[in-house]
Amino acid sequence: MSAPATARPLLEVSGLTLRFGGMTAVDAVDFAVAPGELFAIIGPNGAGKTSIFNCLSGVYRPQQGSIRFDGEDLRGRRPDAVARLGIARTFQNIELFENLTVLDNLMLGRHQHLDYGPLAGLVYAGKARRAELTNRRVVEEIIDFLEIESIRRSLVGMLPYGLKKRVELGRALAMEPRLLLLDEPVAGMNLEETEDMARFILDIRTELGVTMVMVEHDMGLVMDIADRVLVLDFGQRIALGEPAGVQRDPAVIEAYLGAPP
Repeated sequence: MSAPATARPLLEVSGLTLRFGGMTAVDAVDFAVAPGELFAIIGPNGAGKTSIFNCLSGVYRPQQGSIRFDGEDLRGRRPDAVARLGIARTFQNIELFENLTVLDNLMLGRHQHLDYGPLAGLVYAGKARRAELTNRRVVEEIIDFLEIESIRRSLVGMLPYGLKKRVELGRALAMEPRLLLLDEPVAGMNLEETEDMARFILDIRTELGVTMVMVEHDMGLVMDIADRVLVLDFGQRIALGEPAGVQRDPAVIEAYLGAPP
Protein backbone atom coordinates (compact mmCIF):
# COMPACT_ATOMS: atom_id res chain seq x y z
CA MET A 1 0.00 0.00 0.00
CA SER A 2 1.33 3.42 -0.90
CA ALA A 3 1.93 6.03 1.76
CA PRO A 4 -0.71 8.77 1.93
CA ALA A 5 -0.06 11.52 -0.57
CA THR A 6 -0.61 14.14 2.14
CA ALA A 7 2.04 12.71 4.49
CA ARG A 8 4.98 14.97 5.26
CA PRO A 9 8.06 13.53 3.51
CA LEU A 10 10.44 11.60 5.73
CA LEU A 11 13.26 12.19 3.23
CA GLU A 12 13.56 15.30 1.06
CA VAL A 13 16.28 15.65 -1.57
CA SER A 14 16.53 18.91 -3.50
CA GLY A 15 19.01 19.94 -6.20
CA LEU A 16 21.44 17.18 -5.21
CA THR A 17 24.66 17.57 -7.19
CA LEU A 18 27.81 15.49 -6.84
CA ARG A 19 30.94 15.96 -8.94
CA PHE A 20 34.20 14.06 -9.17
CA GLY A 21 36.64 16.43 -10.84
CA GLY A 22 35.11 17.30 -14.19
CA MET A 23 32.52 14.49 -14.08
CA THR A 24 29.03 15.10 -12.70
CA ALA A 25 27.75 11.89 -11.11
CA VAL A 26 24.48 13.36 -9.78
CA ASP A 27 23.05 16.41 -11.51
CA ALA A 28 20.49 18.53 -9.60
CA VAL A 29 18.26 15.58 -8.61
CA ASP A 30 15.04 16.17 -6.65
CA PHE A 31 12.79 13.63 -4.95
CA ALA A 32 10.93 13.04 -1.70
CA VAL A 33 9.98 9.84 0.13
CA ALA A 34 6.89 9.64 2.34
CA PRO A 35 6.74 7.70 5.62
CA GLY A 36 6.03 4.04 4.95
CA GLU A 37 6.81 4.30 1.25
CA LEU A 38 8.81 1.78 -0.78
CA PHE A 39 10.65 4.03 -3.22
CA ALA A 40 12.84 2.61 -6.01
CA ILE A 41 15.68 4.21 -7.96
CA ILE A 42 16.55 2.66 -11.32
CA GLY A 43 18.74 3.47 -14.29
CA PRO A 44 21.62 2.15 -16.40
CA ASN A 45 25.01 1.40 -14.88
CA GLY A 46 26.75 4.65 -14.03
CA ALA A 47 23.49 6.61 -13.82
CA GLY A 48 24.26 7.82 -10.29
CA LYS A 49 22.12 5.47 -8.19
CA THR A 50 24.77 4.31 -5.72
CA SER A 51 26.25 7.81 -5.64
CA ILE A 52 22.91 9.05 -4.30
CA PHE A 53 22.96 6.31 -1.64
CA ASN A 54 26.47 7.35 -0.64
CA CYS A 55 25.30 10.95 -0.28
CA LEU A 56 22.32 9.89 1.83
CA SER A 57 24.48 7.77 4.14
CA GLY A 58 27.23 10.37 4.59
CA VAL A 59 29.95 8.57 2.59
CA TYR A 60 30.02 11.31 -0.07
CA ARG A 61 29.53 15.03 0.47
CA PRO A 62 27.62 16.63 -2.41
CA GLN A 63 28.77 20.02 -3.69
CA GLN A 64 25.22 21.39 -3.99
CA GLY A 65 21.68 20.71 -2.92
CA SER A 66 20.04 19.65 0.32
CA ILE A 67 19.19 16.34 2.00
CA ARG A 68 16.73 16.48 4.86
CA PHE A 69 15.66 13.48 6.95
CA ASP A 70 12.66 14.12 9.17
CA GLY A 71 13.56 17.81 9.05
CA GLU A 72 17.25 17.25 9.93
CA ASP A 73 19.91 18.42 7.46
CA LEU A 74 22.17 15.47 6.54
CA ARG A 75 24.77 17.37 4.53
CA GLY A 76 28.16 17.34 6.24
CA ARG A 77 27.24 14.61 8.74
CA ARG A 78 29.53 11.61 9.08
CA PRO A 79 28.16 8.12 8.38
CA ASP A 80 27.99 7.26 12.09
CA ALA A 81 25.97 10.41 12.78
CA VAL A 82 23.60 9.59 9.90
CA ALA A 83 23.16 6.07 11.29
CA ARG A 84 22.30 7.45 14.74
CA LEU A 85 19.48 9.47 13.17
CA GLY A 86 17.89 6.21 12.03
CA ILE A 87 19.23 5.46 8.54
CA ALA A 88 20.65 2.02 7.75
CA ARG A 89 21.78 0.44 4.48
CA THR A 90 22.73 -2.77 2.80
CA PHE A 91 25.40 -3.00 0.11
CA GLN A 92 25.56 -4.24 -3.46
CA ASN A 93 28.65 -6.25 -2.50
CA ILE A 94 28.05 -8.09 0.76
CA GLU A 95 29.87 -6.44 3.68
CA LEU A 96 29.73 -9.03 6.48
CA PHE A 97 32.37 -10.48 8.82
CA GLU A 98 32.71 -13.95 7.35
CA ASN A 99 34.73 -15.34 10.26
CA LEU A 100 31.92 -14.50 12.72
CA THR A 101 28.61 -16.26 13.23
CA VAL A 102 25.27 -15.01 11.97
CA LEU A 103 24.35 -14.05 15.55
CA ASP A 104 27.57 -12.08 16.05
CA ASN A 105 27.10 -10.21 12.76
CA LEU A 106 23.59 -9.22 13.78
CA MET A 107 24.77 -8.12 17.22
CA LEU A 108 27.25 -5.78 15.52
CA GLY A 109 24.23 -3.99 14.07
CA ARG A 110 23.33 -3.01 17.65
CA HIS A 111 26.60 -1.16 18.19
CA GLN A 112 25.06 2.31 17.92
CA HIS A 113 22.63 1.44 20.70
CA LEU A 114 25.40 0.80 23.24
CA ASP A 115 25.36 3.65 25.75
CA TYR A 116 27.63 2.36 28.51
CA GLY A 117 31.34 2.78 29.11
CA PRO A 118 34.20 0.27 29.02
CA LEU A 119 34.17 -0.27 32.80
CA ALA A 120 30.51 -1.30 32.81
CA GLY A 121 31.21 -3.59 29.86
CA LEU A 122 34.19 -5.13 31.61
CA VAL A 123 32.29 -6.12 34.73
CA TYR A 124 29.12 -6.91 32.73
CA ALA A 125 26.73 -5.64 35.35
CA GLY A 126 24.00 -3.06 35.75
CA LYS A 127 23.53 -0.92 32.65
CA ALA A 128 25.78 -3.08 30.48
CA ARG A 129 23.91 -6.27 31.34
CA ARG A 130 20.51 -4.65 30.72
CA ALA A 131 21.65 -3.29 27.37
CA GLU A 132 23.06 -6.67 26.34
CA LEU A 133 19.77 -8.40 27.16
CA THR A 134 17.81 -5.80 25.18
CA ASN A 135 20.15 -6.13 22.19
CA ARG A 136 19.94 -9.91 22.27
CA ARG A 137 16.13 -9.75 22.37
CA VAL A 138 16.01 -7.44 19.33
CA VAL A 139 18.40 -9.68 17.40
CA GLU A 140 16.46 -12.84 18.25
CA GLU A 141 13.28 -11.18 16.95
CA ILE A 142 15.06 -10.40 13.67
CA ILE A 143 16.29 -13.98 13.40
CA ASP A 144 12.69 -15.17 13.73
CA PHE A 145 11.43 -12.52 11.31
CA LEU A 146 13.93 -13.48 8.58
CA GLU A 147 13.52 -17.23 9.23
CA ILE A 148 17.22 -17.88 9.86
CA GLU A 149 16.97 -19.77 13.16
CA SER A 150 18.72 -22.82 11.70
CA ILE A 151 21.88 -20.85 10.80
CA ARG A 152 22.12 -18.53 13.80
CA ARG A 153 25.35 -20.20 15.03
CA SER A 154 26.84 -20.78 11.56
CA LEU A 155 29.90 -18.92 10.33
CA VAL A 156 28.80 -16.43 7.68
CA GLY A 157 31.65 -17.46 5.40
CA MET A 158 30.17 -20.95 5.11
CA LEU A 159 26.72 -19.79 4.00
CA PRO A 160 25.35 -19.72 0.43
CA TYR A 161 25.08 -16.32 -1.24
CA GLY A 162 21.33 -15.89 -0.82
CA LEU A 163 21.49 -16.45 2.93
CA LYS A 164 24.39 -14.02 3.25
CA LYS A 165 22.21 -11.35 1.63
CA ARG A 166 19.48 -12.14 4.14
CA VAL A 167 21.93 -11.86 7.05
CA GLU A 168 23.11 -8.48 5.76
CA LEU A 169 19.50 -7.33 5.66
CA GLY A 170 19.14 -8.55 9.24
CA ARG A 171 22.17 -6.59 10.39
CA ALA A 172 20.66 -3.41 8.91
CA LEU A 173 17.35 -4.14 10.66
CA ALA A 174 19.22 -4.63 13.94
CA MET A 175 19.92 -0.90 13.87
CA GLU A 176 16.14 -0.35 14.15
CA PRO A 177 16.13 2.13 11.26
CA ARG A 178 13.38 4.50 10.28
CA LEU A 179 14.79 4.62 6.75
CA LEU A 180 16.38 1.57 5.12
CA LEU A 181 18.52 1.93 1.99
CA LEU A 182 18.62 -1.29 -0.04
CA ASP A 183 21.41 -1.38 -2.62
CA GLU A 184 20.51 -4.12 -5.13
CA PRO A 185 19.01 -6.51 -2.56
CA VAL A 186 18.42 -9.35 -5.08
CA ALA A 187 21.53 -8.97 -7.25
CA GLY A 188 22.96 -12.40 -8.10
CA MET A 189 20.03 -14.33 -6.63
CA ASN A 190 18.10 -17.13 -8.28
CA LEU A 191 14.32 -16.98 -8.69
CA GLU A 192 13.48 -18.65 -5.37
CA GLU A 193 15.91 -16.44 -3.43
CA THR A 194 14.51 -13.34 -5.17
CA GLU A 195 10.94 -14.27 -4.25
CA ASP A 196 11.96 -14.81 -0.63
CA MET A 197 13.72 -11.45 -0.47
CA ALA A 198 10.74 -9.68 -2.06
CA ARG A 199 8.50 -11.19 0.62
CA PHE A 200 10.78 -10.03 3.41
CA ILE A 201 11.00 -6.51 1.95
CA LEU A 202 7.21 -6.25 1.84
CA ASP A 203 6.98 -7.60 5.40
CA ILE A 204 9.49 -4.99 6.58
CA ARG A 205 7.15 -2.31 5.33
CA THR A 206 3.84 -3.77 6.49
CA GLU A 207 4.90 -5.37 9.79
CA LEU A 208 7.80 -3.16 10.90
CA GLY A 209 6.64 0.09 9.29
CA VAL A 210 10.09 0.92 7.90
CA THR A 211 10.37 3.37 5.01
CA MET A 212 12.65 2.07 2.24
CA VAL A 213 14.59 3.37 -0.74
CA MET A 214 15.75 0.61 -3.07
CA VAL A 215 18.24 0.58 -5.93
CA GLU A 216 17.64 -2.47 -8.10
CA HIS A 217 18.19 -3.74 -11.66
CA ASP A 218 15.52 -6.46 -11.47
CA MET A 219 12.66 -4.64 -13.20
CA GLY A 220 10.16 -7.37 -12.42
CA LEU A 221 10.78 -6.88 -8.71
CA VAL A 222 10.69 -3.08 -8.93
CA MET A 223 7.45 -2.98 -10.89
CA ASP A 224 5.82 -5.51 -8.56
CA ILE A 225 6.62 -4.02 -5.14
CA ALA A 226 7.63 -0.33 -5.45
CA ASP A 227 5.15 2.44 -4.73
CA ARG A 228 7.02 4.96 -6.88
CA VAL A 229 10.06 4.84 -9.13
CA LEU A 230 12.75 7.43 -9.87
CA VAL A 231 14.63 6.90 -13.13
CA LEU A 232 18.13 8.32 -13.62
CA ASP A 233 20.27 8.61 -16.72
CA PHE A 234 23.74 10.18 -16.72
CA GLY A 235 23.06 11.52 -13.24
CA GLN A 236 19.85 13.31 -14.21
CA ARG A 237 16.26 12.56 -13.33
CA ILE A 238 14.32 11.57 -16.45
CA ALA A 239 11.14 10.22 -14.83
CA LEU A 240 9.39 9.91 -11.48
CA GLY A 241 6.06 8.27 -10.77
CA GLU A 242 4.15 5.07 -10.19
CA PRO A 243 5.65 1.95 -11.77
CA ALA A 244 3.05 1.50 -14.52
CA GLY A 245 3.43 5.08 -15.74
CA VAL A 246 7.22 5.00 -15.60
CA GLN A 247 7.28 1.75 -17.55
CA ARG A 248 5.40 3.43 -20.41
CA ASP A 249 7.44 6.64 -20.42
CA PRO A 250 9.17 7.04 -23.82
CA ALA A 251 12.28 8.58 -22.25
CA VAL A 252 12.63 5.64 -19.86
CA ILE A 253 12.13 3.10 -22.63
CA GLU A 254 14.78 4.77 -24.75
CA ALA A 255 17.33 5.22 -21.96
CA TYR A 256 16.91 2.04 -19.97
CA LEU A 257 14.08 -0.43 -20.48
CA GLY A 258 14.30 -0.79 -24.26
CA ALA A 259 11.44 -1.06 -26.70
CA PRO A 260 9.28 -4.16 -26.38
CA PRO A 261 9.91 -6.88 -29.01
